Amino acid sequence: MAVLLALWLDWRFGEPPTALHPVVWMGRYLGWVGRGLTRLPPRSAFALGAVYWCLGAGLFAGAYGLMAWGLGFLPGWLEPLLAAFFLKPLFAFRMLLDEAWAVEAALGEGLEAGRARLRHLVSRNTAELSESEVREGLLESAAENLSDSVVAPLFWFVLLGLPGAALYRFANTADAMWGYMGAWAWAGRWAARADDLLNWVPARLTAGLLWLGVRGPTWRDLAREARKTPSPNAGWPMAALALALGLRLGKPGVYVLNPRGRPPGQAEVAAGLARVARAGWLGAVLLAGIEAWRHFL
Repeated sequence: MAVLLALWLDWRFGEPPTALHPVVWMGRYLGWVGRGLTRLPPRSAFALGAVYWCLGAGLFAGAYGLMAWGLGFLPGWLEPLLAAFFLKPLFAFRMLLDEAWAVEAALGEGLEAGRARLRHLVSRNTAELSESEVREGLLESAAENLSDSVVAPLFWFVLLGLPGAALYRFANTADAMWGYMGAWAWAGRWAARADDLLNWVPARLTAGLLWLGVRGPTWRDLAREARKTPSPNAGWPMAALALALGLRLGKPGVYVLNPRGRPPGQAEVAAGLARVARAGWLGAVLLAGIEAWRHFL
C-alpha cells in the first residue's frame, strides 16, 4: 500500500521543497565532509571517504529507522499513509520523465538548447553532440535513472523498509557526487563500489521490466550489450531499451549499444519514454504486490 500511495504522491505533487528534501540534506552532508578529501594521499583519501560514507549512511538510515519504529505505534490505517509520505522524497519518477521530455522540447528550439538542457541529466560533454546523440543521451539517462531513481529505492524499501530506501538513496547520491574517476578515484572508491553493490539486482530487474514484450533479441544479446559500459549496472537498462526499440545508443568515445540500430528521432524518443513509464509503473505494482504479500504473512 505504501509504495502505491507514494507513487500517487509523486505523480500528483512532484518533489518536496528544496529546504525539506532529504536528498538535498544528503548532498549537503557529502559536500561538507568531502571538502579536501581529493587532496589527501590515496590510502588516506580512501579510508576517510569510507568512514564519512559509513557515518552518513548510518545517520540517514538511522533517522529513517526511528521514523519506521515510531510508525509501528500508529493505527494500522495511518501507518502506510505516513510511510508513503516519508518514502516519496527518496525516489523521483515524475521528475525523471519531465526532465527527459524537457530535453526533447528544448531540441525543438534548436540544437544548442537541446545540448544545454541535456547537461541537467548527464555528466558527458554535450558541446559537440549531434541531434541524434542528444536524444541518445536523454534515452540512456531515462533508462538508467529508472533503475537509480525509481526501481532501486522502491526495491530496498520493500526489502528493508524506510531505512533501506534511505540507505540506498544516500549511497546513490554519494556515488553521483564522489564516485567518478579522476580526482575522486580514491576518495570516492568506497562510494562507487557501495552503489554498484546496492544497484546490482535493481538494475537487472529494471532491464527485465523494459524487456517485456521484446521479440527477436535474446537475453544473451542483452547481457553482451550491457557489458560494454564501464558500469557493471547502468548498461543493463540502457541496453534493454536500445534492443527493445532497435535503437543505437551510446556515449561518444566510450561505448555504443546495439550499433546496428537506428539513431533515435522524435518518434523513437516518444516510444522510449513511453516504455520507461510503463516499466516504472509495472515495477511499482510488482513491488507493491510483494509489499502486500509480506505484510499479510
